[in-house]
Amino acid sequence: MGDMNNAVKYLPSKTDNNEGQFGCTLAELRNLMELRAADAVRKIEENYGDVTGLCTRLKTSPVEGLSGNPADLDRRQNVFGENFIPPKKAKSFLQLVWEALQDVTLIILEIAAIISLGLAFYQPPGGNGEACGTVAVGGEEEGDSEAGWIEGVAILVSVICVVLVTAFNDWSKEKQFRGLQSRIEQEQKFTVIRGGQVIQIPVAELVVGDIAQVKYGDLLPADGVLIHGNDLKIDESSLTGESDHVKKSLERDPLLLSGTHVMEGSGRMVVTAVGVNSQTGIIFTLLGSGEEEEKKNKKQDGAVENRNKAKAQDGAAMEMQPLKSDETADDMTEKKKANLPKKEKSVLQGKLTKLAVQIGKAGLGMSAITVLILILYFVIDTFWVQKRPWLAECTPIYIQYFVKFFIVGVTVLVVAVPEGLPLAVTISLAYSVKKMMKDNNLVRHLDACETMGNATAICSDKTGTLTMNRMTVVQAYFADRHFKTVPDPESVPEAIMDKLIAGIAVNSAYTTKILPPEKEGGLPRHVGNKTECALLGLVLTLKRDYQAIRDEIPEEKLFKVYTFNSARKSMSTVLQNPDNSFLMFSKGASEIVLKKCSKILNAKGEIKDLKMRDRDDLVKKVIEPMASEGLRTICIAFREFEANSRVDWDNENDVLTDLTCIAVVGIEDPVRPEVPDAIRKCQRAGITVRMVTGDNINTARAIATKCGILQAGDDFLCLEGKQFNKRIRNAKGEIEQERIDKIWPRLRVLARSSPTDKHTLVKGIIDSTVLERKQVVAVTGDGTNDGPALKKADVGFAMGIAGTDVAKEASDIILTDDNFSSIVKAVMWGRNVYDSISKFLQFQLTVNVVAVIVAFTGACITQDSPLKAVQMLWVNLIMDTFASLALATEPPTESLLLRKPYGRNKPLISRTMMKNILGHAVYQLVIVFTLLFAGEKMFDIDSGRNAPLHAPPSEHYTIVFNTFVMMQLFNEVNARKIHGERNVFDGIFNNVIFCSIVLGTFLVQIIIVQFGGKPFSCTKLNAEQWLWCVFLGMGTLLWGQLIATIPTSHLKFLKEAGLGTQKEEIPEDELEEDVEEIDHAERELRHGQILWFRGLNRIQTQMDVVNAFQTGTSFQGALRRQPSIASQHHDLRVVNAFRSSLYEGLEKPETRSSIHNFMTHPEFRIEDSDTQIPLIDESEAEDESKRDTSPKLSPNENNNAVDSGIHLTINTSKSATSSTPGSPLHSLETSL
Repeated sequence: MGDMNNAVKYLPSKTDNNEGQFGCTLAELRNLMELRAADAVRKIEENYGDVTGLCTRLKTSPVEGLSGNPADLDRRQNVFGENFIPPKKAKSFLQLVWEALQDVTLIILEIAAIISLGLAFYQPPGGNGEACGTVAVGGEEEGDSEAGWIEGVAILVSVICVVLVTAFNDWSKEKQFRGLQSRIEQEQKFTVIRGGQVIQIPVAELVVGDIAQVKYGDLLPADGVLIHGNDLKIDESSLTGESDHVKKSLERDPLLLSGTHVMEGSGRMVVTAVGVNSQTGIIFTLLGSGEEEEKKNKKQDGAVENRNKAKAQDGAAMEMQPLKSDETADDMTEKKKANLPKKEKSVLQGKLTKLAVQIGKAGLGMSAITVLILILYFVIDTFWVQKRPWLAECTPIYIQYFVKFFIVGVTVLVVAVPEGLPLAVTISLAYSVKKMMKDNNLVRHLDACETMGNATAICSDKTGTLTMNRMTVVQAYFADRHFKTVPDPESVPEAIMDKLIAGIAVNSAYTTKILPPEKEGGLPRHVGNKTECALLGLVLTLKRDYQAIRDEIPEEKLFKVYTFNSARKSMSTVLQNPDNSFLMFSKGASEIVLKKCSKILNAKGEIKDLKMRDRDDLVKKVIEPMASEGLRTICIAFREFEANSRVDWDNENDVLTDLTCIAVVGIEDPVRPEVPDAIRKCQRAGITVRMVTGDNINTARAIATKCGILQAGDDFLCLEGKQFNKRIRNAKGEIEQERIDKIWPRLRVLARSSPTDKHTLVKGIIDSTVLERKQVVAVTGDGTNDGPALKKADVGFAMGIAGTDVAKEASDIILTDDNFSSIVKAVMWGRNVYDSISKFLQFQLTVNVVAVIVAFTGACITQDSPLKAVQMLWVNLIMDTFASLALATEPPTESLLLRKPYGRNKPLISRTMMKNILGHAVYQLVIVFTLLFAGEKMFDIDSGRNAPLHAPPSEHYTIVFNTFVMMQLFNEVNARKIHGERNVFDGIFNNVIFCSIVLGTFLVQIIIVQFGGKPFSCTKLNAEQWLWCVFLGMGTLLWGQLIATIPTSHLKFLKEAGLGTQKEEIPEDELEEDVEEIDHAERELRHGQILWFRGLNRIQTQMDVVNAFQTGTSFQGALRRQPSIASQHHDLRVVNAFRSSLYEGLEKPETRSSIHNFMTHPEFRIEDSDTQIPLIDESEAEDESKRDTSPKLSPNENNNAVDSGIHLTINTSKSATSSTPGSPLHSLETSL
């Protein structure tokens, strides 16, 4: 990264003279942070002696931190900058107006209006009216011939209205989204030490010189130098592209960079660079300058040469570029164009796009036919029937007719094209997202909200989601006794007590603490890891003080720490005694740690041997009873090493053996009181809830029973990770989809599972084709290791309180209260979005069908559309903007949870809706045509048919228009119900927006009719005529009741519409192209780029936000990044690299070289395997069913239900052939 400063000079502080107060300058620190590994260590030694020397120069204490004095913090911000990267400028309102004007239909209308205007002002020289045919002149009154311009102007005005409304919507969406972004950012806090106190501050308040505590799961918000670390491993793939975790230590590589993720361990660092001066900030600044470069280059010729020059000057060569360097700029731009539109579409978007295209095509066809018929009729009538010659001076008059016909055609098209669809989706989603905030759902990707409504399965964590995550030790086994409650301190032998207290106090993260309650009489506050808090609580219950031991042995004195991770499932800390002997404490999952114990402390506190038989007794008599009561069991042990023993501390397997067991404790984490009810609602709504946990199987089963996931009489499976792996793998150790398909439908609990198991299960369910409907899976997760599963799931929920930054980054929705019942609310909102859009569709399509048929038939019979262009645009405004607002903001009701999920292949327009659409269309057409052809007789007025070119508006056509609008208004009330309910007014007053829009539209309609005059082609109506219009409009409500009585099942001829795109419909060449594009989650896993850093999201999102919304509000494309692979040289030059890898995700095969081993377990290897797996053949399926009919009971398989009376069918048929546990986990990616 050495050359970065050529491209971006370090940002000088406001008061450079202040730099003298600190022993190092901004430039020095920036240069230091650009070094790597050994070079950095050397530089620190040369310039500062060691890290403590650097802290002294920065006037901070490695132990106490900064004083926290506001004047000192301000000075540091002035000298070294703030920890804030300025976001990209938002699009201005005018830019959004310009974008809205790009709409094709609007452009056609503008052109038509301008031609119409031009012709209205053009007076043909001496054109003899009679010579030009009878149609040219009629009862034109004097002065009305000048009013020809009104229609053109009216069309332009209505176009402006539509554009302003669209632009305002986009603007408010962007504003809302930025608000959401800043909310997410404000919630990110970081732990620092100030004035000797450990406090959490917002990331933006970090300053250079702060001492920050880093721990597993953190996303680093600033650059720093390590002061001290325990087993610290960092994922730097977001900066360097190297997916292997980098081990950090003072001797080898002490530099920690912003935007990277802590994958293991803990430590403390001194902050050395923040904001635009941190490594992430530098990249952003380069991105900004790179864009400006590109703009300049576009103006010049010889793009390739200029770009190469620019790169040389920028010091930003193509090391990070995944493209081959000999590709020309043109190729790159072509590729950009090719790749840009392929954003992953959500289920709903896919259906909507397809439907909109179908309707659009139909509309285009109808409008073309309308124009053609009008022109042919005019030509035949004028030149054939009346046998008139084409005179030169009549040409402008004829052209005026053709323009009029063209405008009629365009208005048919305008009404037919449902451009309100994206608007309805956006409004519905944006409204839902805002309301979901109140229900503790912070939505990061808009379409996740709608996908959640289709969810058929939820894979939930146990701790904190289903349980309260307030853990307490309630049972214990030590001194050869099983205590059912925590014993008195007097009854515990001193030798055991000392070991137990020391083992808990030292062998847990020092950031974990129990603080006094905030309010008197409240519960003590648990800070940090909740399991460790429970153990510290035990220490306090035993009337001892853990803090005294920690003060005696500070973190710096710990000799070696093996931090907890998903592979070890234990944590160990080694202390060095003054005589150079060592003492190691271990704690972890009881059955895992107990296997490593060869001794145990007896009742007197003496060490005795622990034989295999004693261990089995301990498991049966202590651990299993605890677990079956839903307790999490933890074993605490120790080991002593002699002074002169040579130990290879890096060889964990040798170190973590021959332990001496001190105690086994049972920790209770009570089920949240609202969870059983929430799970019942899910099951009633057709959603299967599965528990995936790292806990013991007995504990998991007990909690699952309490929650209601397992119910007496159900046919279910409870498996451990190992058994699950055995069952789904073939002899070669590869995962087979057909094996997963035999397990997942009955699986309810997966215990002792690794992150890989969770990902395999989620992928297996999503890819499965066993059931007739494809599954839509939601997953909850809180740990760093949950990243892959959260990414793979259709909707990923991260925990807002307990979740790590990495999990939040990979998720779609953040649960701000970590509560399962909030997921049920998300389901409700998701279904509501789906229903809102269906309501809007039902309403819009009725209007579409009627308006198109009326315009088409009217034009063909009377040579003029009964509904004029401006009237059509007003109807369009009612239909699109207002109706989408009114119908998309209906609040959800509990009744939404009484139906089964729709699934991926459910059409948007059900047969009931089709019945409603066609039924109402029939009523409206009958009324409109009756009025059109017999209205003048009914109301005793002049006929408006066959009016000449610039005739004044007639009462006849005004009544037709007014009745049409009234019918739409009352039909809007009908459209509130889409499942054939009778009471369409149910809950109407709960939706203020709906009521105000219907009322507002009614008032505007009165103004248009009474005072609209020529521009709206309206004339005033009297009270009687108004009453008839309203009466005929209200008829739709009565007609709706009639339609509701006809059973849909009898109408077999009705078709559904708006299905999602089926696999076979996609052309093969598109399929090939999309292999790379469609499944982001899979691709990200393959390339190992699992964890992205927040900063790039921020800039990229703000670039993409409006586009994302316009293409149907998917933030997903905008928020998912694809970092490219880069070398780890000293100079990491990045402009083009970042631009290409971020914006287009252009991938070359070379970038696949590093596979992200997100399991630290040595046995797990992840490869790409695209083997074609045959589907289950019939015979095998039949064999299975025969085999499963005889119930067996197997106590060892862990599959028997909690109730001993329940027989479970256990499929033991294939476990024998599966791979041995030691075989490598060959393939995580299997695709059908």
